[in-house]
Amino acid sequence: MKFRDYEFNLQELAGATGDYGTLIPLAIGYIVVCGLDPAGFLVMMGIATIITGLYFKIPMPIEPMKALAVFAIASGWDPSLIYASGIAMGIVWIFIGVTGLMTWFARITPKSVVQGIQASLALLLAIEALKFVQGGVILAIISVIIIITLRNNRYAPAAIILLILGIIIMFFQGTLNAIGGPELTIPHPVTFSLNQVWESLVAVGFAQIPLTATNAVIATAYLIKEYFPERAVTEKKIALNIGIMNITLPFFGGMPLCHGAGGLAGQYYFGARTGGANIMEGLIYIILGLFFAGSIAVLFKGFPGAIIGAMMIMVSFGLLKFVKELKVEKSIIPLIITVAGSLLINMAVGFVAGIISHYAIKRMYPDGK
Repeated sequence: MKFRDYEFNLQELAGATGDYGTLIPLAIGYIVVCGLDPAGFLVMMGIATIITGLYFKIPMPIEPMKALAVFAIASGWDPSLIYASGIAMGIVWIFIGVTGLMTWFARITPKSVVQGIQASLALLLAIEALKFVQGGVILAIISVIIIITLRNNRYAPAAIILLILGIIIMFFQGTLNAIGGPELTIPHPVTFSLNQVWESLVAVGFAQIPLTATNAVIATAYLIKEYFPERAVTEKKIALNIGIMNITLPFFGGMPLCHGAGGLAGQYYFGARTGGANIMEGLIYIILGLFFAGSIAVLFKGFPGAIIGAMMIMVSFGLLKFVKELKVEKSIIPLIITVAGSLLINMAVGFVAGIISHYAIKRMYPDGK
């Protein structure tokens, strides 16, 4: 095992916090609204994060499946239905990976459409960030200044400083007083029915598939090639990893999980470069789940939203780095159409519209002129 595969330092730890802006809001909804067991939720997520880091040897975010999470929280799903939906996604993604469908899907997807997905993610992330910033503009500005100044600092990385700042603010606001002492909570086996597996697929699972394919698989693989060209990961491997996670973890309280280009951009932006970031992040989840399950909702809700928003805004800029290389030509049209469809309807529609426009233009101008 090469040391550079797994480094453990402040920069890796800072990078590990880069995708918290995606996790925290959905985690609060799952726990507070749906009654998901925080111990199982966090411990299973921690295990998945560590194993993924050990396997891929690069930062690889583990995130909730967003469309499914939003629908489940809005509908007030029972925990058993959430666990069943995870199993459903596991079956689907193992099938997609094993059959080679994901490889074919990635092969027919042009670069302009992938960049359109990146741009859509950046804009959606920025829009969501503005919601966090409301009521804390000054703190957000201070956070942005800290990020710009210290992002690449080896001894005081921006994300670590912001985490400490957030805890200090929580202390003076009295939020930390509501957090109880450590108390061991072990995740327990859960139950669900086969009918619930199908019910979750029909309700939102099928709609989640194209979103996972675009963001969690294709766009993530594309970013990995940009960030770590010597460690490029195939779309098939990412699809199978999503499948294996979801076919196993829900039995002990895990939620439906995937990867994400936005999360990877966040981890990389704040300093993560090796699988060590995943290992440290996973250990944090496991410790929180085992010893602070009863206080986790208070902890997540109490952390200053302006700091999270500032981090998300800066990550969105990182996702748009490719813009400076763009040229005004026909290939930019699918990118624009992808973004428009993603913002006006959803990412799946934007993806399909972008692909159709790409091949329509290719047919109209076969010589590229």
